[in-house]
Amino acid sequence: METLQGLKRTDYCGMFRPDHIGQKVTVYGWVQRARNLGGLIFIDLRDRTGIVQCTFDEAIDKALFDRAFTVRSEYVLAISGTVRSRGEAAINNKIPTGSIEILADELRILSKAETTPFEIVENSDVNDMLRLKYRYLDLRRPDMQRTIALRHRISKIARDYFDDNGFYEIETPILTKSTPEGARDYLVPSRVHPGKFYALPQSPQQYKQLLMLSGFDRYMQITRCFRDEDLRADRQPEFTQIDLEMSFVEQEDVMAVNEGFLKRLFSEILGVELTLPLPRMPYQEAMDRFGSDKPDLRFGYELQNISHLVKDCGFQVFTGALEAGGSVRAIRVEGGAKFTRKEIDSLGEFVKTYRAKGLAWLKKANGELSSSFAKFLSEETLNAILEFCGVQDGDALFIVADAKDDTVYASLGALRCEIAKRLDVIDPNRYELLWITDFPLLEYDEEENRYAAKHHPFTAPKDEDIEFLESDPARVRAKAYDIVINGSEAGGGSIRIYSPELQSRMFRALGFTEERANEQFGHLIEAFSYGAPPHGGLAFGLDRLVMLLSGASSIRDVIAFPKVQNASELMMASPDVVDDAQLRELCIDIKPVEKV
Repeated sequence: METLQGLKRTDYCGMFRPDHIGQKVTVYGWVQRARNLGGLIFIDLRDRTGIVQCTFDEAIDKALFDRAFTVRSEYVLAISGTVRSRGEAAINNKIPTGSIEILADELRILSKAETTPFEIVENSDVNDMLRLKYRYLDLRRPDMQRTIALRHRISKIARDYFDDNGFYEIETPILTKSTPEGARDYLVPSRVHPGKFYALPQSPQQYKQLLMLSGFDRYMQITRCFRDEDLRADRQPEFTQIDLEMSFVEQEDVMAVNEGFLKRLFSEILGVELTLPLPRMPYQEAMDRFGSDKPDLRFGYELQNISHLVKDCGFQVFTGALEAGGSVRAIRVEGGAKFTRKEIDSLGEFVKTYRAKGLAWLKKANGELSSSFAKFLSEETLNAILEFCGVQDGDALFIVADAKDDTVYASLGALRCEIAKRLDVIDPNRYELLWITDFPLLEYDEEENRYAAKHHPFTAPKDEDIEFLESDPARVRAKAYDIVINGSEAGGGSIRIYSPELQSRMFRALGFTEERANEQFGHLIEAFSYGAPPHGGLAFGLDRLVMLLSGASSIRDVIAFPKVQNASELMMASPDVVDDAQLRELCIDIKPVEKV
């Protein structure tokens, strides 16, 4: 193998233009492909900026030509030569460097390459598991390089914007204390303190609040967070937040500064100019209209509550749900009559994954009705439903009834998105942003038979609802807010509790004894006693932001080295076993899990 000795890169491969014609240049990179046209060899050399064509002419330098003949895909090369025009007939308009080439006069083979497990090309359809096993090769692909570069740009814009607005970037610990509530912690055993464990932070929540108590006023951090939970397309066990906190603010203050960040981000990254302020929608309205607290507003198919129309209809599926305290809701799909019975049956199976017992349906085509439930209703009731829902010729109506509103919301909320995908009505170049506000402060956990925090235990209740904290916890709304982009939660935050008395009431509402609250959060409770400013904050999911702005379908495609569904990392074969000596140092004894 040869070295770089004495050879310095003059520019990146993708940066050459007609202005460079006549210049002597040196480029480094990987071979995208090599083509032998008899007396000419063309090598497309690739680096992170793109491709440039390098030409080897046998008539000019046969020895150099013969060396170029040995080059194969993914070899790492250094090439020197002179930039020249390709000529009108040879221009490649598909790449920015397509009007020029480098006539080579020196070639160094820095590294040879075996045949790769898959071709290094744009938008590869290679199996994901293979891509992740050879992630270092997958990351060479131009689309992956652009995405990682975009992630860098978003991070830089965040740092610059928040610096411009008076925020200090302050690091918080990675080894911290395990606390209850939320997802499971990743635990780290301490060698120095046998039998004790650190936890990796699910977020810097307590630290950033303590920084406000420390008087820093405005904090931000691009920080790693860890949650031991089941994965899906937009979840990873380790992820990155753009985290911030502000003192002496109310809800609108926090929302306004973050709207400014989003406006700058969308303008600089996408050339899209957002209109501020962004729309606000209360949580309950979002659930009633869209079945979700992160609604996608790029299409319709809103939920309609038809409970009042069917409460005495005699159809047990509907009346039974209402008698049990639930609801009956529908979505009208314009043009949905084109769905075949097989397609409708598949939609019925789809909603069952959200615990719905089934899907009632109706189609109107050429003036004729076909339905799974119409025969059980009177003509008067059926006509009332059609009129209320605005069913027109060519439409379909889909209905879910259940004793639990949560099931109706979840199933219809997911169904409207699934139908929009199947009918291809979503414009990928359209961006709809909104704030969801007035979340419930608490939600009832039936497994543990107690209330749990909807967000976290430090979220402040709305002032007018504080009186119901003990008497009617389900009624209490939070000073919490999520930013939603095209149906994805891109960030969320809240105004925090800063009164020791109110924080104690919150802990009691969550079922904490005074002893347990002090054991888990005594440091925070004590800190509040020394003068705490009103404060609040927000955290953006950086991975989700990059996913949304790049058009990727999964956050795995915007993280350099992601985990797969079972939280393992295929390239490094992590997690892995450690030797007995390490375990003894940590006072850990591994016992096999007993099969039930």
